[in-house]
Amino acid sequence: MSEQKITYKDAGVDIEAGNSFVNMIKPLVKSTFRPGVMTDIGGFGGLFSLNTTKYQNPVLVSGTDGVGTKLKIAFMTDRHDTVGIDLVAMCVNDIVVQGAEPLFFLDYLATGKLLPEKAASIVKGIAEGCRQAGCALIGGETAEMPGFYADGEYDVAGFAVGVVERDKIIDGSSIAVGNRLIGIASSGLHSNGYSLARKLIFEQLGLSIDSELPGTGKTVGDVLLTPTRIYIRAMMNLLKDFRINGIAHITGGGLIENIPRILPRGCRATIQLNSWERPALFDILRDAGNVERNEMYRTFNMGIGMVLAVAEEEAEDMLYRLNGLDEKAWIIGEITTCPDGCECVELVEG
Repeated sequence: MSEQKITYKDAGVDIEAGNSFVNMIKPLVKSTFRPGVMTDIGGFGGLFSLNTTKYQNPVLVSGTDGVGTKLKIAFMTDRHDTVGIDLVAMCVNDIVVQGAEPLFFLDYLATGKLLPEKAASIVKGIAEGCRQAGCALIGGETAEMPGFYADGEYDVAGFAVGVVERDKIIDGSSIAVGNRLIGIASSGLHSNGYSLARKLIFEQLGLSIDSELPGTGKTVGDVLLTPTRIYIRAMMNLLKDFRINGIAHITGGGLIENIPRILPRGCRATIQLNSWERPALFDILRDAGNVERNEMYRTFNMGIGMVLAVAEEEAEDMLYRLNGLDEKAWIIGEITTCPDGCECVELVEG
């Protein structure tokens, strides 16, 4: 038996690095706090007091997600301060589609070796995302697992909780034939389709992470790391004054797979493909691999991050409001009749 005294650090887990990391992120976390937060960072659980006097019949809405292989771009560029925004966006955008206001957020960060500065950079992005969404970062977990992840790599997951009045839940059941479809612009790929995008850009086009992506005036890294747009403030503003019958967050599965998730029986979404400004990135990806049209619209958001189903008479007023909130938005189609057996989404050229 060896007389050498083995420590946890010798096994690859540095407790002091963990403590240093916690001290680095304390001001970042506190910058997200909102009324209702009852605990400081460092407890076993985050406490949040729901102001029940503000609601008649509150319903909690939760969502969880990650960033996926977009993290590979962060590893390639060694830039880690934006993927946290993506993490928050993917969770809060999922719950706002049901009319819920995000209240608080928790994160999970796992890595083979904890580097406090890098980890703090990730949390900086998470805090920024929470501020954009108006929710509080009230807890999280950082796991250092030697030998589990490749050197320099990590994974992140997020969990959001929001609240909505029971009678204001948006579930798509009131969508009707004749409703107009409003599409709100995405900021790029958001956090979906990166496995295909990386194959097309790095293998088919032969570009490097520092190459200029043709037609964009930006490097591949800059374009692919563009953070996912967070729509919370715009959606909360709309919901104060307008009725929205259904909202689809256009994530993995694109327009083709996500819009049907909110459609009632007998309804089809007819999309006019020339009705919005499609960023050059999507044409570059299509051309790089001769990707079929439906594959593009099933994999990528194609420049649309949210789709709203609204009454025809309110559509123009809502567009005006969205544009005033610095959201690019267009009427991209309408709800039509869907006989049994028809495709739920109809893509119309011209």
